[in-house]
Amino acid sequence: MQIRVSTGTAIVLGIAEGKLDAAPTTAYLMTYSADKCRANCGFCPQARDSKSSTQLLARVTWPTYPTAQALTALATAVKHKRIQRVCIQTLNYPDVFDHIEALVTEIKKSAAVPVSVSCQPQNTENIVRLKAAGVDRLGIALDGATKAVFDQVKGGCYCWENLFGLFKAGLAVFGKDNVSTHVIVGLGETEQEVVEIVQRCVDLGVLPALFAFTPVRGTALEESFPPKVEVYRRMQLARYLIVVGKTTRKNMIFDGDGKIVDFGLTSADLEPIIASGAPFQTSGCPHCNRPYYNEKPSGPIYNYPKNLRVEEIGKIMEELGY
Repeated sequence: MQIRVSTGTAIVLGIAEGKLDAAPTTAYLMTYSADKCRANCGFCPQARDSKSSTQLLARVTWPTYPTAQALTALATAVKHKRIQRVCIQTLNYPDVFDHIEALVTEIKKSAAVPVSVSCQPQNTENIVRLKAAGVDRLGIALDGATKAVFDQVKGGCYCWENLFGLFKAGLAVFGKDNVSTHVIVGLGETEQEVVEIVQRCVDLGVLPALFAFTPVRGTALEESFPPKVEVYRRMQLARYLIVVGKTTRKNMIFDGDGKIVDFGLTSADLEPIIASGAPFQTSGCPHCNRPYYNEKPSGPIYNYPKNLRVEEIGKIMEELGY
């Protein structure tokens, strides 16, 4: 049995050599299939029609290792507190839930570590299977901020309405705050539409995380562009404020193009939140810092994988107009 391990994770586990500017605190694993994913998402190197390497997901390389070797190293890393969570990324193929179930069972036997699974569960039965196997958190990706964007970029393989039904099923099985999703900024949506989907998810009890669109050679969207950094900063700040309960969509004001012009808080309230740097760190499950999924270490940095330095916060203040 084989498994893909992100390069950064493999270095932390000691099964690969290399230097890390920011070490992942979550172990990122991906189910292995000799074939590409049956889905056809336009941004994804693993998509059915993608010409990208099968070792890529986002801009990260995922080499293949024997599962036993990876899990032995994982148990050691957990014991020494180098890893605090496991996140399993999944492709869509016929036996994937059998593989996830077996993998989670083996992880739980060897390491006392919480496990998140990011997948398209398809039905309630699979959600129940994941919970029974020992999965702690379920991630179901929306990717698109609106149905129109979703339908355009997801290759016609998934149904927008069905995903919201799966959110509700996931919440019933895993409980509030144990179901996550993520939205990719930069696929043609407006800022207002991102805020609205973030608010909808929070109202449901689903934790939304943000990714910045990353063009990858060989994908259908390889000629597209990542979002402007200042746009992404506003989206990060808006998401953070909604998630922690500081404001809501109803309190925000947008211009005619859907750009945020007022977050619903005074500058005196906003500035210390911005100065903390917290809104601009990687969002997602606890202990998820996802180093450089969206960017090169040389920048521009969209999601910061560690506490921000004073000069980084100063730059963000400028990007936000403070």
